[in-house]
Amino acid sequence: MPKKKTRRKAQRKQPPGVKPVALYHDMAVYENFERCAPRIFKVIHKAQQTSPNTPRILYFDIQGHRNSENGYDRDSWEMIRNFLPEVALPYLTELHTPMYTTKNPHRQDNQVPPEMHIGYPEGEERSFWYDIESLPLRTREAEGTTRKTYPPKQSIMDYLGIADECLICWSSPTERAHVVPASLGGSMDVRNFALLCADHHRQAPDIADAEAFWAWVDYAEIRDSGSKWLRVPEEVKLWVQASGGRTEPIDRGEMEFLAAVQFELRHLYGWSDKNFSEVSWEFMEEYHRVLDAATGRHFAVDKKVATHAWAYHVAQLRLLSGKR
Repeated sequence: MPKKKTRRKAQRKQPPGVKPVALYHDMAVYENFERCAPRIFKVIHKAQQTSPNTPRILYFDIQGHRNSENGYDRDSWEMIRNFLPEVALPYLTELHTPMYTTKNPHRQDNQVPPEMHIGYPEGEERSFWYDIESLPLRTREAEGTTRKTYPPKQSIMDYLGIADECLICWSSPTERAHVVPASLGGSMDVRNFALLCADHHRQAPDIADAEAFWAWVDYAEIRDSGSKWLRVPEEVKLWVQASGGRTEPIDRGEMEFLAAVQFELRHLYGWSDKNFSEVSWEFMEEYHRVLDAATGRHFAVDKKVATHAWAYHVAQLRLLSGKR
């Protein structure tokens, strides 16, 4: 009861006739539900902090995330059907999605929690994660395809909803990069491709887990965000800097291979000093099992930093789960 009284009190503070704050989020193809939902909540929380109690309107769009019938896949459908109307809308005045526009039937709740944690329906937790026990092929496209040749680049561009530019750094020209390599069972379906520049294509992991590939693209896009602004006018760079953005790329050119793997484990998989100190012979044996069973090579070179980092992380998860 006290909670409801507090909420009504906070709602009364919302000033009438104030120009609303417009919030935008484009669910990028590399964002799954687990990454997209907390980010939207973070945007709402920041809006409340910077413009307290001002009416908020969220415009939500989707990049890629299509199934074989050109409908929305599970991640984007979960956002549109459940998360946005049930979890996000109470903290908004209005919501716009590709499928519907709706208004909050109540007053906007301005007691926005600083963060949110995602839970899954009982019995469905495992379906959201890679099966570390069997190390299977995991693709985003649930239905198979009989296609034997590469799809045209234009088809990939249409699916991703972008021009001929790298998903990570926005540079051109791009190459067609398999999400899951053909050597590991990846298909020629348009949904199994990303557009990457030659440099980021050489860095991308060759692994059996499509969601982990997209998580790497998401991480690399944040890591290398400064490189996006190298070709823009100086006034745009100044605006980005004033908004708290970085307009210079991180120089990782001199980083040795093992240091680069450690960097990725820390920044993508959240490893701490404790995780590194627990590396043992048993762990190394598990790591090589993962490396042999669920990773591949590309460009006729040895396995990449991103591929090794994923194998280390999965090996750790297997040991923690009791898998031997």
